[in-house]
Amino acid sequence: MEKLVYVIGHRNPDTDSVVSAAAYAALKQAQGLRHCRAARAGKISPQTEYILERFGVATPEYLPDLIPKAAYYVSEAPATVPADVSVWEALERMQQGGQRVLPIVDRNNVYQSMFHYRAFSRYIITHINPRKKSAFPVSIDHLSKLLGARSLILFDNREVKQSLIVVAAASFEFFKAHLEDGMPKESLVIVGDRQDIQRYCIEQKVRALILSNGLTLDRELGVLAEKNHVSVISSPYDTSSTAMLIIYSAPVGFVGDDTVPLMKLSDPIRKIREPLSRAPSRCLPIGDEEGKVAGLIFEGDLIREPNIEVIMVDHNEPSQAIEGIENYKILEVIDHHRLGNLSTRYPITFINRVVGATCTIITGLYREQKVPLEKNIASILLCGILADTLSLQSATTTATDREAAEYLASLTGLDVKALGQELQTAANQVNSRPADELVALDMKEYAEQGACFSVSQIETDNPGPLLARKAEIAAALEKVCTAKDYLFAALLITDVTLLDSLLFVSGKKSFTSLINFPVVEEDIYMLKEVVSRKKQLLPLLAELVEKAVG
Repeated sequence: MEKLVYVIGHRNPDTDSVVSAAAYAALKQAQGLRHCRAARAGKISPQTEYILERFGVATPEYLPDLIPKAAYYVSEAPATVPADVSVWEALERMQQGGQRVLPIVDRNNVYQSMFHYRAFSRYIITHINPRKKSAFPVSIDHLSKLLGARSLILFDNREVKQSLIVVAAASFEFFKAHLEDGMPKESLVIVGDRQDIQRYCIEQKVRALILSNGLTLDRELGVLAEKNHVSVISSPYDTSSTAMLIIYSAPVGFVGDDTVPLMKLSDPIRKIREPLSRAPSRCLPIGDEEGKVAGLIFEGDLIREPNIEVIMVDHNEPSQAIEGIENYKILEVIDHHRLGNLSTRYPITFINRVVGATCTIITGLYREQKVPLEKNIASILLCGILADTLSLQSATTTATDREAAEYLASLTGLDVKALGQELQTAANQVNSRPADELVALDMKEYAEQGACFSVSQIETDNPGPLLARKAEIAAALEKVCTAKDYLFAALLITDVTLLDSLLFVSGKKSFTSLINFPVVEEDIYMLKEVVSRKKQLLPLLAELVEKAVG
């Protein structure tokens, strides 16, 4: 199975992160990487949602995490066998397909049980016991098909019933005496040309009379069989061969091992390990939400690389990456932030440029690799640049960002200034979000001097209503601090009109007591001309952290 490659940004993604993933996945697909998908590790903001809807680009797939799951280790959907197929046919399918196991499904392809050689052996041992007469689940149709028999008289031929096999190989008197109280109910009697035994069995109203060696039934006995509702078929085999083959005519659904559970594609590997170690053949079926078999997973599959690979965009620090990313091969990193402590066991493509937006880098890659930019992709790339540079007004904006924006505007016919105002109007919807969502929307985690903290950022042209919600926001920040044991948690609210910011902070006194920014209210600070989290705010916070933990 060809590996699936996810292009994904950081947790709690902003517009630049989501748009970069969508645009770079489109570039990879255009270059022939068919199984490349854009993904996101969190909810999208109102601004991002507006951009994607306006330009008709699908929202990247939401991945709550990349903790190893069954779906990442299964191969193509395996062959299955319907429950009403005979054991003989199921064994043939296993042999022809070179399979150790065969999932048994119902008429709707929903998993029922697992057919494997151990289950078949148990079935044989249970039913072929000279000390105990055992009934076999069988239909006359299955039996006729397996034997290649001629159907002379048929009644209820499709119905599966538990039937005892009786071989009439003795004299008539001995045969009757052996049966003592009469013919067992629903018997299948294998008989040769003994008309006395044939008549006796028909009068006893057995389920079916199986004539060996291709024999036919006397006309008079045929009439009697019709009257007594006794099925009659003619087997081309001798008595012993016919008796042996009947064993294999049972529907495989009666032989399957129903102790082998169906696991889900979404089940984490840690949940699968124990039942997998106990399963016969060390194999489990993996199903979708409807219970249909999507694949098989063997113990040996867990030691190979999963069928997932990752391209990281708009971040390069493991602390900001989606949970579980360390379990997968990282193919590329495309970013414009500081270098973190990412390490890999193999060489990778790592592109990190001093620009204001990852979308600027993606635009350059389209141009460098001479891949035509579709209008909708060019449009969202322009939006990503404007969103991450505050319409090219942020301190992080470079000449490269401006040139890229002009290039994209010329391709799309969009007006940069007007589009920037549109995006800000969409972003202003953030003011009405619950405080927990405000803090989580674009939250990034950092580590300095052994201390961990988070800084979130939102943009608005009217920070007044958010300032009025200070108690609610402070409680949300405190909740984050407590849950993650951070030194502090902060929310930077940037006024895109004045290009100033408010900083809400909640944390340990060892840190908050050192903050010397202009105070607006308790734990709220005014940061004049500060709009960039990474370039302007983080260096200031890093100095304070060093003092707090030093």
